[in-house]
Amino acid sequence: MKASLAPGIRLITSFSRDSWYRGFILLLTFLFYTAYHLSRKPISIVKSELHRNCSGVIRPADLNITNNVTWCDWSPFDQDNYKTLFGVLDNSFLVAYAIGMFFSGIFGERLPLRYYLSFGMLMSGLFTCLFGLGFYWNIHSLGYYAVIQVFNGLMQTTGWPAVVACVGNWFGKGKRGFIMGVWNSHTSVGNILGSLIAGVFVSSAWGLSFIVPGLIIASTGVLCFFFLVEKPEDVNCSPPQHHNDLESGETEPLLQSPSHVANGSIDAETPEITAGHSEAISFWGALSIPGVVEFSLCLLFAKLVSYTFLYWLPLYISNIAHFEAKEAGDISTLFDVGGIVGGIVAGLVSDYTGGRATTCCVMLLAAAPMLFLYNHIGQRSIGTTIGMLLVCGSLVNGPYALITTAVSADLGTHESLRGNSRALSTVTAIIDGTGSVGAALGPLFAGLISPSGWNNVFYMLISADVLACLFLSRLVYKEAQGWCGRIPRVRGYKET
Repeated sequence: MKASLAPGIRLITSFSRDSWYRGFILLLTFLFYTAYHLSRKPISIVKSELHRNCSGVIRPADLNITNNVTWCDWSPFDQDNYKTLFGVLDNSFLVAYAIGMFFSGIFGERLPLRYYLSFGMLMSGLFTCLFGLGFYWNIHSLGYYAVIQVFNGLMQTTGWPAVVACVGNWFGKGKRGFIMGVWNSHTSVGNILGSLIAGVFVSSAWGLSFIVPGLIIASTGVLCFFFLVEKPEDVNCSPPQHHNDLESGETEPLLQSPSHVANGSIDAETPEITAGHSEAISFWGALSIPGVVEFSLCLLFAKLVSYTFLYWLPLYISNIAHFEAKEAGDISTLFDVGGIVGGIVAGLVSDYTGGRATTCCVMLLAAAPMLFLYNHIGQRSIGTTIGMLLVCGSLVNGPYALITTAVSADLGTHESLRGNSRALSTVTAIIDGTGSVGAALGPLFAGLISPSGWNNVFYMLISADVLACLFLSRLVYKEAQGWCGRIPRVRGYKET
């Protein structure tokens, strides 16, 4: 009797060659951007170690000191203006990142993504390690750390446009919100791992909090060089369909889900018929795509909120709840855990409704009162802290995740481009670059405002959430028109 095929092999063969490659690319790019965020996180954990209250720390017997409060701090962060100096470090990275992002997309459209990503990760690893080596080289110059942050910020811009372009090349619009919502959890996973890794070394040798993540991202750069496949055509796989030609005209929602195609006759994974465009799109051409400006400005304020939490949450928890640096860093990861859930929920809802802008707007509106509550009751008990961080992380990072992934990919493959696939990187860079301006301003404002009280910082964050919603109001109205316009047509069709 012929033996039946092993269950594991049956499972493997049930997936097509295209499916295996798509899954492989999704996993690979997930690892890449996890490493990018993992290498950004240590600075927020180490801040609490660079400046802390030394009066409760056991002092070595042979140490002569003049200040019992700051003897264990790392100069120059042992002064009263340490928050301003931390703001300088944050903005050295973030301003360089924001400026570099606008150029990164242009390079990403014109250079092989595999080489571009590999170079970016290797150089990011180098500069992350150089920051940590300042501990072992006993460097106390603010200029040294600021310059390292500038170069690291520039190198980190290689990541986002390239990975989104690569995933956009492989996945069509059918379930893009859900797929990219799950995939975008790399941001939160990277933040969590970065916090945990940095926390292991922060109290003993904070230099390793940078060196270990630096070596990790450099290793993923090597992995990228040997294994990344940029496009399905490179390995004889079928390209996805990025937009539906039936969806045209200003009366339709800007970013419509294929679930709303009449009779569901279009398969999201069938090959796309292209117009043969091969020239990379110009900056102004990408900016003129409907919706790019609105979502870019919305992301500016949404990312302002998210990055303020990224850089200042551990210090806030340490100051308000009086946790040690490692404990504050570990607790702050709950914000990113909530962000994973928020990104997936935002993707699912926007896929089902076809309303990318409406989904973002509703979550941003809900985030504003939650931020207010977190500031006032979030530190009353450990249970309240956990719950509020999860909810705030979900509502703050959900719209941010949706805009930087599914929305960017939708706009980068917008039907107005007529099949020109060489717009993804530029569109993604414009949206994320504009958002990065907010990412630079948020921590800067937090550093300037926090001396007057944390309440004022949270009022700033709430105001930013409201402004982000306002920039989406036109698109929300257009999506609502589309939904209302369908109801009479469907009923009329059934009655005839």
